[in-house]
Amino acid sequence: MTLQQLKYIIGIVNSGSINEAAKRLFISQPSLSKAVRELENELNFEIFRRSSKGISLSLEGTEFLSYARQVVEQAELLEQRYLNTKPLKRQFSISTQHYAFAVNAFVNLIKKLNIQEYEWTLRETRTFEIIEDVHQSRSDLGILYLNDFNRQVISKLLKKNDLCFHPLFRAEPHVFVSSAHPLARRRQVLLEDLEDYPCLSFEQGTYNSFYFSEEILSTIVHRKEIHVSDRATLFNLLIGLNGYTICSGVLSEDLNGSNIISIPLKTEEYMLVGWIDRGSSRPSRSALLYIEELKRVITEYGYEVIRTDD
Repeated sequence: MTLQQLKYIIGIVNSGSINEAAKRLFISQPSLSKAVRELENELNFEIFRRSSKGISLSLEGTEFLSYARQVVEQAELLEQRYLNTKPLKRQFSISTQHYAFAVNAFVNLIKKLNIQEYEWTLRETRTFEIIEDVHQSRSDLGILYLNDFNRQVISKLLKKNDLCFHPLFRAEPHVFVSSAHPLARRRQVLLEDLEDYPCLSFEQGTYNSFYFSEEILSTIVHRKEIHVSDRATLFNLLIGLNGYTICSGVLSEDLNGSNIISIPLKTEEYMLVGWIDRGSSRPSRSALLYIEELKRVITEYGYEVIRTDD
């Protein structure tokens, strides 16, 4: 086993395919495939599963990747300290439901670290894809919520994929509306107050189950429904059509401007927002720093961070 082989494995995971990794690593595809096979033979297990759809990490490969990243990171620190080598680009990836606080923490951390070179990824995506991204190591962490309605289904899926959910904070449901909305001056709204207005939600693609919805109370039928795929479109429709969406209530004026406001929704429901990671691996240094920044941002918004032993 060599340090170069470990870098190859990390490169393949980051690229999503052996062909793309070979291009980025400036090595021929056959040579890269051979290096991986030799390492798998030495370890006596497959790091990657191969299929007609491409490659994916095996269970053993997911655990191996965690250790490989730690070894490579420590080797780079040694080289920088004693050989005066130039730091490599720091890579980090987050997959999240559409939360302003997740973006805030991402922006703040990059500014604080003041890294000269980095390649970071922030994916605002669908619930099932968040789970897949973390399971396949395309992302270090995923951010989503649980409640009484979806907990059993989501928890079963997380367990199946060897993922752990770590609670961050409990959010009471709110609605986002335009600051010019007829209900904008209300201190609280009921579901019946919203019946005449379009309900906006994030579409979930193939896995369009109520259990994967980003919005609570997803089983309620609305007379006017609009499904969108990105946050900018949703906010434009909130303003243009006097629509609303049900959410956690955490709203960043710095990112979203002052045209959108948050109003508490009277309901017994709640959202337990947290992050997921691979249960068999240790979070990277960037992931740990991001988690701490998440907690700081949530505290600034006035929410109480849930303390755990993690």
